[in-house]
Amino acid sequence: MKILVPVKRVVDHQLRVRVRPDGSGLETEGLKRVINAFDEIALEEAVRLREAGLASEVLVASCGPAACQENLRNALALGADRAVLLETDECLQPLGVAKLLKALALRESPDLVLMGKQATDDDAGQVGPMLAAMLGWPQACFASKLVLGKAALQVSCEVEGGLEVLELSLPALVTADLRLNEPRFVSLMNLMQARKKPVEVLPATGLGVDFSPHLKTLHYAEPPVRAAGRQVASAGELADALRARLAAEGAEA
Repeated sequence: MKILVPVKRVVDHQLRVRVRPDGSGLETEGLKRVINAFDEIALEEAVRLREAGLASEVLVASCGPAACQENLRNALALGADRAVLLETDECLQPLGVAKLLKALALRESPDLVLMGKQATDDDAGQVGPMLAAMLGWPQACFASKLVLGKAALQVSCEVEGGLEVLELSLPALVTADLRLNEPRFVSLMNLMQARKKPVEVLPATGLGVDFSPHLKTLHYAEPPVRAAGRQVASAGELADALRARLAAEGAEA
């Protein structure tokens, strides 16, 4: 069984990204880029399935500029067998990424697409469902547990207030949630070996896909600064302060 794991190159989520003074975009120049955390969880699950003898190959893929090769090599160091970059310098939006990944899936014929539920930079969570719909495959989102059988996949999905267990026929698409597993650390030896492995580069424009943007962001703004808290001497004073706050918010509305 072949598993395709799409990975996205994002700014390290531990770093703070600031809005440009003119509101035209975000200041990301010089910031460290890493594999999206949820995609790393999906990759770990794929590698575990291969190590358990349930998968024969783990293919990682990324869409974006040539710099994505660095993150693909990190994915190889984490245990992936092959890496493919759908290279483009164009600004990609979820629909465009889904179209490119569909073209790759038709080329590679994976039995399972395993990817993060969302990216930590835009939190859109759209590529997985879009890709499954385009391929006509069953999908399970927010997976916290996978049990792979001979012809079906049982997935425990996190839903509001509990878990939903789904059984999918293969091929299928699954998006990984935070509690699916804990990714392993990259050893220095594996990282050095991954630097020597080839990364297949496919020009995105050669796939016959229209991935041009359909949305335009008009303006970026920093979130409003929260007012400082204050201490109160009693429950009555707290109640009075809350009533005054609610009254003020009602008047503003």
